[in-house]
Amino acid sequence: MKAVYFAWVRERVGKPDEEISSPASVVTVGDLLDWLKGQGEEYAYAFENAKVIRVALDQMHVKHDTPIAGAREVAFFPPMTGG
Repeated sequence: MKAVYFAWVRERVGKPDEEISSPASVVTVGDLLDWLKGQGEEYAYAFENAKVIRVALDQMHVKHDTPIAGAREVAFFPPMTGG
């Protein structure tokens, strides 16, 4: 699956996107966030407060309990404020 990072998530991870392959035990978006936190210091920093990260699967915003099976792309966004 392709992971795409936006704004300060991208800055903390150090890349705009990458191909990821998570283990079979990673079933939901929340599981994926937890797994990513363990993939290195930069990921731990980017996802240290995973509850505030917004996620989209195949360009549709989803909740953290959403299954990731079949998704081709997952995008991670920090909290946004607007004006």
